[in-house]
Amino acid sequence: MSDDTGPGRHDEEGAAEEKASRVADFMANPRAAVWKLAMPVMLGMAVHTLYNVVDMIFVGRLGGDAIAALTFSMPLSFFAIGMIFGLGSGTTAAIARYLGAGDKRAADNAAEHALLIGLGLGVLLVSGCLTFRYEIFRLLGAPEGVLPLAVAYFEVIAGGFVITILNVTFRSIMTGEGDTRTPVAFQAAGTLLNTALDPVFIFWLGWGVAGAAWATVVCQALVLLAFLIYFFVRRGTYVDLNLGDFSYSRTIVTQILRVGVPASMSMVIMSVGGMFFNRIIVTFGATAVAAYGVGGRLDSIYFMPTIALASSMTTLGGMFYGAGRLDLVRSTLVYTITRGQIMALGLGVTFYLFAPQLLGVFSADPEIVEVATRYIRTIVFAFPFITAGMVSGRTFQGLGNGLPGLLLTSLRVVIISVPLAYLLSHTLDLGLHSVWVAMLVSAVFTSVLALVWIIFRLKRLQAEPAPASDHPSPGSAP
Repeated sequence: MSDDTGPGRHDEEGAAEEKASRVADFMANPRAAVWKLAMPVMLGMAVHTLYNVVDMIFVGRLGGDAIAALTFSMPLSFFAIGMIFGLGSGTTAAIARYLGAGDKRAADNAAEHALLIGLGLGVLLVSGCLTFRYEIFRLLGAPEGVLPLAVAYFEVIAGGFVITILNVTFRSIMTGEGDTRTPVAFQAAGTLLNTALDPVFIFWLGWGVAGAAWATVVCQALVLLAFLIYFFVRRGTYVDLNLGDFSYSRTIVTQILRVGVPASMSMVIMSVGGMFFNRIIVTFGATAVAAYGVGGRLDSIYFMPTIALASSMTTLGGMFYGAGRLDLVRSTLVYTITRGQIMALGLGVTFYLFAPQLLGVFSADPEIVEVATRYIRTIVFAFPFITAGMVSGRTFQGLGNGLPGLLLTSLRVVIISVPLAYLLSHTLDLGLHSVWVAMLVSAVFTSVLALVWIIFRLKRLQAEPAPASDHPSPGSAP
């Protein structure tokens, strides 16, 4: 006869109680919760940014065509992974709201739904990307000298999309329950290993650009193995994943997709916008495309920690809204934006003053560095606005509404930035710099609109209680 009252049983119960207490701890000290959630993500993104820097340095040694190949591939990778990142936001928000309302059973079932959705989407993405890889790059206007390199890199990365999607799904589940430290530790370890393997695969094995992709896929597979062990062997999460207990729920699917689909579509629109920007920029030559890619590596140093800070509002906004504490949603939003502004201003000034020196790390080509410097010294003026807009958008996700983010992204990319960039650079013949100006104008306008929108949304929710479907009763199963 087994004894369920031994030390092992008590240890498991204590660990479960500790994980379950996160909601109460976050509500008791929301400002500390912002950093408890954001700091591990910031550290992980810092490691990821370091990898991007090192990756571009290694690939940059292969020449301008290799840099351009990665630049053409980035929007496609962003397109594919962005779809599941959007659904990951829906997963995080749904689990956070259920836990905030005390409904662990629904949170468990939401995690199981998310895993199955991720698997299905991953298979579809891999099939589509590998089947049409040549047609896609030709449609994007990749020059013949760049096309083979771009395809060689992308077909390896695309083959690993299922692995990456599962990693994002597991991370989103853990973020929803308030644990950002563990998944970031897994991802950071994988990224550091990736950095070490890059020169081996690129130079020692002689695989060139494709070697960078193989290093990424191998390391992501090891990260997936770590997640599988943590979830199914160690049972280290508060939310339980047991597909044997899976019960289809239209309510849960609606909760995930209400945030996930608009967020995914936003990512798709941004990636398509990036493809159109490449199409516009390539008319100024492969050097211009390479400069855009190098500049993007530098401004990612701003975007990565800003995304980490903003992402805390998806979890905290969801938990506080699920618990009926809109006052905490509002005060935490203000706190997060103000702290984000300090970071945006500091990085913006640093990038503006030292752009040539910083960009010189990525490329030894003085023409690429010169063009990239003009890009950075334009886009940094948008940093404070982007911070406010990004935090506002993640707060909408926590409230269970992804539509504002989709509308704002559509406005920024489809209505303003891409048409304005074409108008200024080609119709009015104002040159490449006008493309950077179009990006700046669109980011400032839509970010201000996002901030105004979330302020009015919170006021409306305060006056009109949220629908009952957003506040599941404890112990109820949707």
